[in-house]
Amino acid sequence: MAVRGDVVVWLGSDEVGRSQFPDAVVQDLAGAFVSPGFVDSHIHVTATGLAISGLDLRAAGSRAQCLQMIADHAAAHPGRPVWGHGWDESGWPENTTPTTEDLDRVLGDRPAYLTRVDVHSALASSGLRRLVPELSAAAGFAADQPLTADAHHRVRAVARGLLTDEQLAEARVAALQALAASGIVAVHECAGPQIGGLDDWLALRSLDHGVEVIGYWGEPVSTAERARTLIAETGARGLAGDLFIDGALGSRTAWLQEPYADAPRCTGTCHLDPETIEAHLRACSEAEVTAGFHVIGDAAVSAVVDAIERVVDDLGVAAVARCGHRLEHLEMVTAEQAAKLGAWGVIASVQPNFDALWGGQDGMYAQRLGPRRGCRLNPLALLASQGVPLAFGSDAPVTGFAPWASVRAAIHHRTPGSAVSARAAFAAATRGGWRASGIHDGLTGTLVPGALASYAIWDAGALDVSAPRDAVQRWSTDPRSRVPALPRLDESDTLPQCLQTVHRGALIHG
Repeated sequence: MAVRGDVVVWLGSDEVGRSQFPDAVVQDLAGAFVSPGFVDSHIHVTATGLAISGLDLRAAGSRAQCLQMIADHAAAHPGRPVWGHGWDESGWPENTTPTTEDLDRVLGDRPAYLTRVDVHSALASSGLRRLVPELSAAAGFAADQPLTADAHHRVRAVARGLLTDEQLAEARVAALQALAASGIVAVHECAGPQIGGLDDWLALRSLDHGVEVIGYWGEPVSTAERARTLIAETGARGLAGDLFIDGALGSRTAWLQEPYADAPRCTGTCHLDPETIEAHLRACSEAEVTAGFHVIGDAAVSAVVDAIERVVDDLGVAAVARCGHRLEHLEMVTAEQAAKLGAWGVIASVQPNFDALWGGQDGMYAQRLGPRRGCRLNPLALLASQGVPLAFGSDAPVTGFAPWASVRAAIHHRTPGSAVSARAAFAAATRGGWRASGIHDGLTGTLVPGALASYAIWDAGALDVSAPRDAVQRWSTDPRSRVPALPRLDESDTLPQCLQTVHRGALIHG
């Protein structure tokens, strides 16, 4: 491969290349594997950095271990508020969360904010709760249990206000460095008033790191004029991302048509009514701005599909499809809904690691929904078969952002018939992210002459491309697909390790 500036200018055999470019600087990769740079299509950079530099509770295997990790972190960082992420009681033997009293026992009066792995509920110590005005009157308040809904949003805003500018800046840089070291060249930051706020998004947008940050702002509008104004004010690519219609299954805040199996009186939380959803879609379509929502439960999916259908009936398919509207997560979707979304050009920004973490007969999905509904989630093959473009993301810090892990999760889906091919998964993790951000040149996200020089170099083990194809991989790769022969990604295989990352011709890692 020959690169000039920020563009790939040639691909071919080594012998021909050396003769065509006799003065080139040659980098011999000694058998390493080169791929297009990956794109993470749904992430929260600052929160990811806080998990990297702060308290990561995803390793906690029990309630007692979680509390011990909190106590150890607090002791190692005296005088600072405690910010942590990642506890998940669904995999603990006792299957119960720590209480506010438990936190106070190990923290005293220290303010502490500790999000569940899905970030839709949080533990908050009494030292933090006392700082939030009228918290007990907010929806989602519980005196001794995790906070959800508006109570969670209020306590999160106060907790973020306790972090210093230096802590936040360190977190952003730490996250971007880790992303580059994972072979990721661009991310879709899902920002908004209820995420990190405008200051956080603008600070992230102003960073000149090397990893390209494409922003989506999750705030509803009701007029085309307001849509254009918000785009101008924020510099976002669209009014989409985490514009919450509902919450998450783990926190029992995803909006369902039938109650949760393990909470028979609960159907989750609806944050946006159908009229607001339709008004936002209509305004953005008229302004030719990408709209989108965070949508997980089947009631939420039905609400948004019905709203899009009404806008399509009024404005026409072309007016809607040209905007590239996107739905984040889209975990509970029917075949009929998928067919409509495909016909309307709606993009599915999905997270295969959700299934890897919570799918299966005994996973969190089955606990919350029962086996019948739990096995129907994240139907990647269904979406792809109906022409819905897929873009893969991590929702970090909810799941890890290693891109090969996402590809592997998509091809080893826990529900038979829901997996996609390795070629489709790899495309969704690379050029799918560029397509979701509105780039349709057919080149970006590939390695062909004329494409951006955005690529990663990997130690992928023994990749003997001269061997029979089945010895290299379990699937075929048609050269016309522009996808190279890929490393083996069986569940027992070691994932490729990133040696170097280049974006637009500039070295950003290695």
